[in-house]
Amino acid sequence: MIARDQLHGLREQITKEQVGRIRDEFERQGIAVRTVSGEDGAAYTYAADQILVREDSVSRVRDFLGTVVTPDAPVEVIPGVRLVTFGPQRPGQPTPPVLELVHRIRQAIGPVAGPNHLLTVAPETGPCPATEAEEVDFDIEPFPAVRTEDDGSDGSGARIYVADTGLLADASSYSWLSGVEGAPDPLDPQPGDLIQPYCGHGEFVAACIRCMAPKAYVYVSNVFKTAGSALESDLIRDLAAALDQGFDIFNLSITTPSRGQLDMIGFEAWRELLRRHPGVVCVVAAGNDGMQAEFWPAAFPEMVSVGALAADWRSRASFSNYGGWVKVYAPGRDLVNAYATGIYECQDAPYTGQIRRFYGMARWSGTSFATPPGSRTHRRAKVAARRNRQGSRRLPPE
Repeated sequence: MIARDQLHGLREQITKEQVGRIRDEFERQGIAVRTVSGEDGAAYTYAADQILVREDSVSRVRDFLGTVVTPDAPVEVIPGVRLVTFGPQRPGQPTPPVLELVHRIRQAIGPVAGPNHLLTVAPETGPCPATEAEEVDFDIEPFPAVRTEDDGSDGSGARIYVADTGLLADASSYSWLSGVEGAPDPLDPQPGDLIQPYCGHGEFVAACIRCMAPKAYVYVSNVFKTAGSALESDLIRDLAAALDQGFDIFNLSITTPSRGQLDMIGFEAWRELLRRHPGVVCVVAAGNDGMQAEFWPAAFPEMVSVGALAADWRSRASFSNYGGWVKVYAPGRDLVNAYATGIYECQDAPYTGQIRRFYGMARWSGTSFATPPGSRTHRRAKVAARRNRQGSRRLPPE
């Protein structure tokens, strides 16, 4: 039994543990990341020795930073944005902090550079999902169930791109996932292995989409393959490549706060590309901090930002972010759908160490699972697409 006073500061503890796991995984790949945490508990994470710079300002930024910048040529991430790396000014000196460099650039040149944000599907550092997966009965049906109404909102003709953690090997065994394609989930457990954190997130999202829009074509990428996370530069490469493949809707289950309203330079460049594709829309999870403050990229004006409804489908889920920047709410508490098969050991307090057994289905909560574009969210996406064609940056009231 956990005493009530022991729950104080639980969110801070969960955030610290999750950030540590993600940081360790990136460092195994030779990528150092840094995190800034605020009093509200939201964590803002970024690459330690990289910044994203608008292409037309690269020369000015390099000249301004001088010897801080490495001699390597800036790398084009997508048209309009370059990745600049830097190091210590002199041997033995520490590298200047990213945020300090970005603020200096903004003061001297303008808002032309920003951190290379780390975005993740983890509950706290970029908050989706809101919980770890929960056990359900063997052979349970999905909830909400697969739509059978022939009312024109079944996703017919829609092509949906899900930037996430990929698909598990047995995805085709679920009838409602038939025809869904995607990259493999790198955390797909082998027989006898424990289910790892973040495993199955992409498949669960795709399954929720197919229940709401059973006739839509769905593709799931595995861009969030490092502890369910990716750098902003990698995400926008993935999204830019998909723009030319004829997708109508982009589904994103990631979000982050931005300290001092620092621009997401890379994502803003992708937004500019998005505007060149009339009728294409991006649906984004609002996040699970239970806060009114804006989170990104959901808060960008042309994004269809989605919050979560509670289990009664009427009130807002306690974990869901909210405010005027959240454009629509959809069921996001206690959804049941496709998941891995095997044993999972809980990582987050207060359930740390608890063993859960799964038989191919799970109960999960989060704005990631409210986001799949069906019913109200799908209609909202159509409105956003129409406004995008007309060049508007705002959506009408609900």
